[in-house]
Amino acid sequence: MTASGGTPGVAAAAPLSIETKGLSKRFGRQVAVDRIDLAVPRGSVFGFLGPNGSGKTTTIRMMLGLAAASEGSVKVLGLEMPSRLHEVLPRVGAIVEGPAFYPFLSGAANLNRLDSADRHSASGTRHARVGEALDRVGLSQAAGKKVRAYSLGMKQRLGIANALLSPRELLVLDEPTNGLDPQGTREVRNLVRSLAADGATVFVSSHLLAEVEQICTHAAVMSAGRLVAQGPLAELRQAGQARVRVITPDAGAASGVLVRLGMVPAAGSPDGSGAVLTSLLPLNGQGAKHVESEEIVAALVAAGVRVRGFAVESGSLEDRFVELTGEGFDIAQ
Repeated sequence: MTASGGTPGVAAAAPLSIETKGLSKRFGRQVAVDRIDLAVPRGSVFGFLGPNGSGKTTTIRMMLGLAAASEGSVKVLGLEMPSRLHEVLPRVGAIVEGPAFYPFLSGAANLNRLDSADRHSASGTRHARVGEALDRVGLSQAAGKKVRAYSLGMKQRLGIANALLSPRELLVLDEPTNGLDPQGTREVRNLVRSLAADGATVFVSSHLLAEVEQICTHAAVMSAGRLVAQGPLAELRQAGQARVRVITPDAGAASGVLVRLGMVPAAGSPDGSGAVLTSLLPLNGQGAKHVESEEIVAALVAAGVRVRGFAVESGSLEDRFVELTGEGFDIAQ
């Protein structure tokens, strides 16, 4: 994992499903996307993270040829976009800014209509493919129901079914669990995993960190139009600063020990067995000596601190996001 500039987190020889270089988009004087170098490995489930207004959807629109870039280049499945648009799009399924359907038609009729408009689709297998796509997203029982009677979550799943009408090498899903209940969220999560298992690359734009952490192998973080980090999910987590957690009735003495070891204790909160202190663990290369957990416990005990609980908590994706952007982030639906 590295900050933007180059193709961080991905080996140079790794085949990429999506690659951007210096990609930018300006609306007058406003810079929506600022020279991003994105590298999405083939076969990955790639989470594209960032708060509203960070440039995620604009980036996706440029990737798919729905918006022109102000500068820079995009390759999708190894082909330049938008010049190779007609070769790329038949190999890509996408939901961008929510699915749109004819409300007076049934779910199955909508999919039949959309599939018939695709000159690359085979009419002889249309009925079977529509049925299979509906079954895969759990809408078989609602296939004959008019879309105007669908919930938001059902419409979202119908959009995914549309993206699956033909075999796709790349799926681009913009907020795929938006509006879904917990059961629907689990179904989409399992669906994404199965698509990746079949060999497809799945690019998921989301504001739900919990979902990204459960399904993604790689991720990138956008902030104010810039790509501030990307790489394998494990590397992004490890780059976050770890914390120690101490449970003790001797909060004042424990706090003094932690400060002497180069940590910054957070405000404690009682849990019935004493105060709970959390403290950032110094990292190598940041002007502070790294402190091992054994050294911390030994120092606490030597100072007469009664330690009733101790743990080192790895930095979470949420912690790393806040470090990179200085903003909060939704972690649950």
